[in-house]
Amino acid sequence: MKALLQRVNKASVSIDGEVVGAIDRGLLIFLGVAQDDQDSDASYLAERTVNLRIFSDEEGKFNLSALETSASLLVVSQFTLLADTRKGRRPSFTDAAPPQKAKALFEQFVEFLRTSGLKVETGRFGEHMHVEIHNDGPVTIMLDSKAKPAESCI
Repeated sequence: MKALLQRVNKASVSIDGEVVGAIDRGLLIFLGVAQDDQDSDASYLAERTVNLRIFSDEEGKFNLSALETSASLLVVSQFTLLADTRKGRRPSFTDAAPPQKAKALFEQFVEFLRTSGLKVETGRFGEHMHVEIHNDGPVTIMLDSKAKPAESCI
């Protein structure tokens, strides 16, 4: 499972001109689910997301997490994070989970985030969406559940 985090001043997602999710200061999270992902990947990335210190303190240093700043979270499904571009000119998405499994793990990830008490908004899984992003920094971080240490130290 991969999560691309973007620190934002505000972000929204709309479908056919209707805003279905919007946040002010916080994180926009693009989430891609791989074929071999499990609940443990969703849990790991959710905990990592809310605790990652990527918000600035009074001195401008990355010392604060989404939890510590009461940041809002907007989660958007994005299977293209699993693109394999090593061959040819067209990306391959064979590593991406099939829609039914991906949707279930996407929803599991969102539920894990909600247990943090932070405001969580989402796009709609499998829909063509328009995402408006007002990056802060910009700060963009990629998390990959397959890159976690053997014994998690989060």
